[in-house]
Amino acid sequence: MKTLDVITIGRSSVDLYGEQVGGRLEDMGSFAKYIGGSPTNIACGTARLGLRSAVITRVGDEHMGRFIREQLAREGVDTRGVATDPERLTALVLLGIRDEDSFPLIFYRENCADMALSEDDIDEGFIAGARSVVATGTHLSHPRTEAAVLKALDLARKHGARTALDIDYRPNLWGVAGHGAGESRFVESAAVTAKLQSTLHFFDLIVGTEEEFHIAGGSTDTIAALRAVRAVSAATLICKRGAKGAVAFESAVEGWESGQTGPGFPIEVFNVLGAGDGFFSGLLKGWLDGESWPRALEYANACGAFAVSRHGCTPAYPSLSELDFFLQRGIVRPDLRNDADLEQVHWSTNRKGDWSAMRVFAFDHRAQLEDMDGYTPEKGGAFKELCLKAALRVADGKPGHGILCDNRIGRRALHAASGTGLWIGRPCEWPGSRPLELEPELGPDCGGLSEWARENVVKVLCFCHPDDDAATRQAQEATVKRLYTAARRNGLEFLLEIIPSKVGPVDDDTTATLIRQFYAAGIYPDWWKLEPMKTRTGWANAIAAIKEHDRHTRGIVVLGLDAPEAELAASFQVAASFPLVRGFAVGRTIFGDVARQWFRGAMADDAAVAEMARKYAALCRIWDEARASGG
Repeated sequence: MKTLDVITIGRSSVDLYGEQVGGRLEDMGSFAKYIGGSPTNIACGTARLGLRSAVITRVGDEHMGRFIREQLAREGVDTRGVATDPERLTALVLLGIRDEDSFPLIFYRENCADMALSEDDIDEGFIAGARSVVATGTHLSHPRTEAAVLKALDLARKHGARTALDIDYRPNLWGVAGHGAGESRFVESAAVTAKLQSTLHFFDLIVGTEEEFHIAGGSTDTIAALRAVRAVSAATLICKRGAKGAVAFESAVEGWESGQTGPGFPIEVFNVLGAGDGFFSGLLKGWLDGESWPRALEYANACGAFAVSRHGCTPAYPSLSELDFFLQRGIVRPDLRNDADLEQVHWSTNRKGDWSAMRVFAFDHRAQLEDMDGYTPEKGGAFKELCLKAALRVADGKPGHGILCDNRIGRRALHAASGTGLWIGRPCEWPGSRPLELEPELGPDCGGLSEWARENVVKVLCFCHPDDDAATRQAQEATVKRLYTAARRNGLEFLLEIIPSKVGPVDDDTTATLIRQFYAAGIYPDWWKLEPMKTRTGWANAIAAIKEHDRHTRGIVVLGLDAPEAELAASFQVAASFPLVRGFAVGRTIFGDVARQWFRGAMADDAAVAEMARKYAALCRIWDEARASGG
């Protein structure tokens, strides 16, 4: 009857992380935006590890509150417990990485939304559906939020759920340190100790650093503090000791040797912020799966190792596939963020969105439109807005639809598509170029990608062939690699389109050979866009080449090459029999005739939209029928 494994309760915020490492927070010039707050991080971390998680918190009725809610959903976290506060703003945190020992941060939490959490936000039915409830210390610091936490804990006990506490001591959030002391992790306070000790008996599991147990136990002698906590709570105590690992005490605390430990991981520390939440996520995975404490601590230590090795909190946490890969393979280099194989698994197993079906209307064409009679840049932009209207009409809010649209001619359509739920690919190649050249707006280092919307997928078309001479192959692979590297740096997915038939003769091995060449060059596309192959053997060879190198690829879309509908239907019938082919990306078959008439003034806007929608819908239907029939 339990539909959730874990509900966390407490803080949620937007973390603005300084992107310059080694400088003062005062001197940061740009920031990366992530979700944050211990309970929010833990909810995401456990979701990535395959647990069914939820969070109870409050966010503001503004852009940042919507960001938190939407990102939680993307992470797979149940958001039924996320309330929208109409009067208060979402909490913000500014953070930086000064050096390996200093991580300045400023909390903007004065009367913030999550501190308005109250008993009214705690729903008994919601709590009853969970196997565990996790509280964090900050929300015990105020009577209103404490009442909410205690109600949740009472209901958890009533309905047989386990309870856990992350002490999560932030002195300035308890009012015992100033705004400038956000980095401080310990200030003695008898009042804080008394408040914590009055609640510790509610928990089955209590987790904290040595300093956090100092405040909970009222002593700066860690063993004495642990014994003081044990005197008021029968919980299993997990004490985190930094590089020394962590120790679990199920019963009496007689000394460090009386506890249980798990394997540690000697890695380079890059950023300690959020490491405890990563640790707790791994610990919960082991605890709720019924693992031994040494095994659960191994999960926890590994997840903490990932967190201290990367930028950000939640974005650093591993997927279950990544954790398994790491535990089986071990450490290759101590700076995990620079371990290429590990980072590829991290990237490819933490992408968001279900794009197992892809029906893409491609109107990113530039040269083909510019060559049409009656074309002007203004009319070109207007026509692409009509293409978008046709795409949205067919999609009608349903998943699995997308567009390819450029920025040079189709800027207004590209920007209007953002937030509509469509998959959005954006081309980077200079049309028709061979050797490959990129759109000038990207800049020589592809730095222009930093201005792209995060939902845009970087698409590049490369005319290439296995028979290319060495110089051509080297030049094109270098250009693709430069763009691919910049896409990853900017958190953008990457689609590589290859069309060998425009260069030379092709057979059943041509595309597979090219795929292997690009992987050998260190290029791992999220998506492949391939021309239709006439035989099942050709498709099987191409798919085998992809799976040899990247079993987590998003998949393949088949392109159209201006083929008539009947010819596309035949190619779809072959391609759709392979599950890795997710769908199609077709353009001129849909818009070609319409565009020629519209630019001449022979077709009105409404008629153009209707005709393109009809053709796009027909292709969607043909693909769906081919997929349903198994090809």
